[in-house]
Amino acid sequence: MKKNIMLLLLFTCSFKVLAQKAELIDNYINELYQKNAFNGNILVAEKGQVVFEKSYGLANEKTQQKLNTQTCFELASVSKQFTAMGIVQLQKKGKLSYDDKISKYIPELSFYGNVTIKNLLTHTGGIPDYMDLLAKEWDKSKIATNSDVIKAFEKQKPAPLFSPNEKWEYSNTGYLLLATIIERVSKQSYGEYLNKTIFKPLKMNNTFIYRRWFKPEIKNNYALGYLFSRELNKKVTPDEFGSDFYVVYLDGIVGDGMVNSNLEDLLKWDRALYGNEIINDNDRKMIFSSYEMSGQRSTDYGFGWMLTNSPDYGKIALHSGSWGGYITYIERHLDNDKTIIVLQNNALSTTEIPVKNIRRILYNQEPEKQVKIDNNILQQCEGKYVTETGKTKEIIYEDGKIYVPVGQEEKLELIPVSQTKFIVDGFSPEVSFEFTFNSEGKVTKYRVQQPEQGIDYEAKKIE
Repeated sequence: MKKNIMLLLLFTCSFKVLAQKAELIDNYINELYQKNAFNGNILVAEKGQVVFEKSYGLANEKTQQKLNTQTCFELASVSKQFTAMGIVQLQKKGKLSYDDKISKYIPELSFYGNVTIKNLLTHTGGIPDYMDLLAKEWDKSKIATNSDVIKAFEKQKPAPLFSPNEKWEYSNTGYLLLATIIERVSKQSYGEYLNKTIFKPLKMNNTFIYRRWFKPEIKNNYALGYLFSRELNKKVTPDEFGSDFYVVYLDGIVGDGMVNSNLEDLLKWDRALYGNEIINDNDRKMIFSSYEMSGQRSTDYGFGWMLTNSPDYGKIALHSGSWGGYITYIERHLDNDKTIIVLQNNALSTTEIPVKNIRRILYNQEPEKQVKIDNNILQQCEGKYVTETGKTKEIIYEDGKIYVPVGQEEKLELIPVSQTKFIVDGFSPEVSFEFTFNSEGKVTKYRVQQPEQGIDYEAKKIE
């Protein structure tokens, strides 16, 4: 009898703690929603049990259709973990090896020599960014596909950025090529293969490949992505920027993006990664391990997952995505079995990624309040900078925030943690930018640090 009473008390206390966490998360996200900093869906789970799940805002501005917890979103770069799993499944069947050179499957790119499948999985291949190449070379009245990108590389033969395994640099091109390898080895389309080997076995019934402009389809309960148009002074879908907008003319490409899903299916995916239905312990170790590069530096990136270790939270596997108005995020706390999934369909200057404070609430820590910085100081940070190796970098100021451009159109927000120091929003392991001001209050340089990657350099302001 006493034992039953104790169990009941423990259950009651546990329920109250979870309810308190849910209330704190809801209050925090509501605050963001009220100031136009969040529009989307959130799911938080502990040991597979949903602690919090809620929708905020609209799926479609024109029809005023509201989001609900079943609404599907484009996952952007969160798609990469599914591409990686597709490769893992082919390796398990003996169809390929992680150490195979990519030229075995894509002979058109044999000039990239010793780049392997594993290099592509871990972003250590050094193959240049396809978005930059197509921005200069592609006829933007047409929608490009993986095949078109490979033909452009074959024709232009852009030099590698570095030798395989020499360094780590995030590569959308690498995951595009992995999708092509999946198609050529499996003799199925990327979507068909993922559906057969991952989505159907895991009963992820609301997960699919969708290319809205390349292959239009009617999708029910679907969130449209919204960006802000300065010219029109309102939120718009990418359509309104025209066919030569990068989101539109790159819509035929798969592997680095184009998986669409919802909260429920992503939680199924999270649970499957702990189980043995599609992977075993050896696969799990490969997927969630960091790999050593030249000079004994670590990638802190496994197969489609960023990896970090924290004294407070333990080992975390995570990934973010940003594309065409969608901002997505999944975080799995491997030591403590906690899960955070965030799907947003507004990418505005006011938009915030709320993961850091959700994480703090989960671990009974006080949410952090953002440091406020005068716009004059932020505007001083804007400009062009040159590194010690002669590379030109840029900091952009927009609507009271500063950003680092990455690729042709994407940019990462710098979040202030002091009056001179910022961290890259949603990036792990943490990347910091610290700006140096002279006696006149002018920025003279910044210092970038990411100790886990061995990154530590300065860039002087030139204009």
